[in-house]
Amino acid sequence: MSETARSTKILIVDDEPFIVETIRFALEQAGYGCLVAYDGESAIKMARDETPGLILLDIMLPKLNGFQICRLLKFDERYRHIPIIMLTARAQPRDRLLGKEIGADEYVTKPFELPALLKTIARYLPA
Repeated sequence: MSETARSTKILIVDDEPFIVETIRFALEQAGYGCLVAYDGESAIKMARDETPGLILLDIMLPKLNGFQICRLLKFDERYRHIPIIMLTARAQPRDRLLGKEIGADEYVTKPFELPALLKTIARYLPA
C-alpha cells in the first residue's frame, strides 16, 4: 500500500460500537487511518472538518440519518468528491434506489463480509 493510501482517512459512521470497532480494526490492519462518528450531527461536522478520503455511512442514526448526511455532502461542491458507501441493514429496493438518487457511490447491506467491504473500499482509494 502506498504512502497516500496509508495517510487516507476513512470516516466510519454507525451508532453500534461493535460494528464500528470491527470495521476500524480491519481498516487499520489494511493500513488506513480511521475517523469515527456515532450520530449524524457528529458525522457531518467531522466530514466537513476532516474531509476524509471515503465515508462508510449507516442510514439509521440518531440526530441526522444517513440519507440526510449523504444528501448534504453530495450536493455541496466542496464535499461531493468524497466517495460514500452506505453500509446498512435497510435492504429494500426503495432504500437502495434512494441511496443512488442522493449520490451514494455504493450500497452495502448488513450483514456484510469484511473482505468484500475492503475490496469495495479499495476501488475508491489509491492503492
